[in-house]
Amino acid sequence: MSVRELVVLGTASQVPTRHRNHNGYLLRWDSEGILFDPGEGTQRQMLRAGVAAHDLNRICVTHFHGDHSLGLAGVIQRINLDRVPHEVTAHYPKSGQRFFDRLRYATAYRETVRLTEAPVDADGVIARTGGYTLEARRLSHPVESYGYLLTEPDGRRMLPDRLAAHGLKGPDVGRLQREGSLNGVSLDDVSEVRRGQRFAFVMDTRLCDGVHALADGVDMLVIESTFLDEDEQLAEEHGHLTAGQAARVARDAGVRHLVLTHFSQRYSEPEEFERQARAAGYEGELTVAHDLLRVPVPKRR
Repeated sequence: MSVRELVVLGTASQVPTRHRNHNGYLLRWDSEGILFDPGEGTQRQMLRAGVAAHDLNRICVTHFHGDHSLGLAGVIQRINLDRVPHEVTAHYPKSGQRFFDRLRYATAYRETVRLTEAPVDADGVIARTGGYTLEARRLSHPVESYGYLLTEPDGRRMLPDRLAAHGLKGPDVGRLQREGSLNGVSLDDVSEVRRGQRFAFVMDTRLCDGVHALADGVDMLVIESTFLDEDEQLAEEHGHLTAGQAARVARDAGVRHLVLTHFSQRYSEPEEFERQARAAGYEGELTVAHDLLRVPVPKRR
């Protein structure tokens, strides 16, 4: 049975707190696991959340600030220690190659796993698999930063009433799906397009074209909301978003499930992030993330 869910490993921004670990997010997508922004302490959070090194197929780093990348060293070494039997691919800004190299080889260990480096240096598709396409978009932050968009290919939904009207059932339905037409009946006659699911991951950034492009029509948007709206000037100065800004992006983009995260240590009441997001007009499903939370990706439309 396929599982599509977000496992939140950490939700703090620059400074962790007693209740918030540095960033870390695992997207379970059927048989694959994509780890986003492994900050310091990610390996231990994986243990607490029941996430194994064998679950990881891909690592995506938005940028090389410590709260988004210092956990790379431990995660990479754990992948090798556990002798993960499959290839693991790492995506990160190409301009930060020296940081990736330092983290990958921070200490001595035995390499046993094929870790493929796939740095990002422009907007566009960075990976294609049978189950999804992965894209990167440039964001606006003091250091080069990219957000990520995962898109499932569109499929078809068979319509029982139309199948019955054409007298199609049993093996004939499978044959029609494989061949596209059968006895004068086309696939379009008895089915409709089933839109593929979409997931977007947006971390440290000001409002910019990349944010809107990533959020457009996604089923789940995981997005930073470092500041509350009264500190919007601070957010702009440091290259971040407020709860209201993130919510307006989601509202205008038609996002189905908004997940707010990456909170400044100055705030202790997460309810205020939810209040400001609702005040900004977002009416979809809303989650203010906390460590070790599991959030299912919305079911297909």
